[in-house]
Amino acid sequence: MEVLRLRESGHTQQEVADKLETTASNVSAIERAAEENVKKAHRTLELAQTLRAPVQFTVPAGTSFDELVTHVYARGDEAGIKIAYCRPELYTHLYGTLEAVTDANQLTETATLGLTKDGEVKVYTDDVDSGKQNDQLRK
Repeated sequence: MEVLRLRESGHTQQEVADKLETTASNVSAIERAAEENVKKAHRTLELAQTLRAPVQFTVPAGTSFDELVTHVYARGDEAGIKIAYCRPELYTHLYGTLEAVTDANQLTETATLGLTKDGEVKVYTDDVDSGKQNDQLRK
């Protein structure tokens, strides 16, 4: 905590190391570990948000984005949920969120989607390197 507090307040790694009587490489390692823990916590929250949604469904790898958008609206209609995005906005939202697991306008990984009662679309994939996805999920 002290390393992070000092770094956040603008101290260099060497300044922190000197203050804590350690090495700059140790300070760097602590920061990397903390960043990884934060990423894991975000993924856990992402999964929880998706699983808490009243409507959840899985979309297999190979699904095109056109099919995905159509599927989201169909599942929303079945559940009486008005999706909070018009079709182009939903396409953009899903593509931005799932870009890390997309190739040639198709999913390369299975994705789990959740529809909240407010019409938000939450997404979870097994791709642990999808940092952009984590950022996109927060609205």
